[in-house]
Amino acid sequence: MSVTDLIADQLTVIRNAIMAKKKTVTIKRSGVLENIVRIIKDEGFIDNYAIMEDNRQGQIKIYLRYTEDGDPAMERMEKTSKPGRRVYISADDVRSVRGGVGLAIYSTSKGVLTDSQAREQGVGGELICRIW
Repeated sequence: MSVTDLIADQLTVIRNAIMAKKKTVTIKRSGVLENIVRIIKDEGFIDNYAIMEDNRQGQIKIYLRYTEDGDPAMERMEKTSKPGRRVYISADDVRSVRGGVGLAIYSTSKGVLTDSQAREQGVGGELICRIW
């Protein structure tokens, strides 16, 4: 039996779309992915997103953001925690990414949070991914 990592797979789909300079990309929908996409929109890494029903799990259409020079707003997106090696960070060890230019996304007891939200709320959790 193979273990699939839906989050890692969908982050790869987004990364590939950015490398191909696509304007939009569609990924599979899950609760955690919806939260991740909401956060990256709120943090300005994408322009927008839309939830699309398809009589299955649904999909999320993401409108990617680029600078006027055509550079992607998201330089790098990497999955940190993996099914075979989960990465948990205590509340005291939650750090900013790239001096605050980047973003870490955590799955915590208070929901899916950014690194700054986790520090504010004094919680740690599973480090899902880092973006800059």
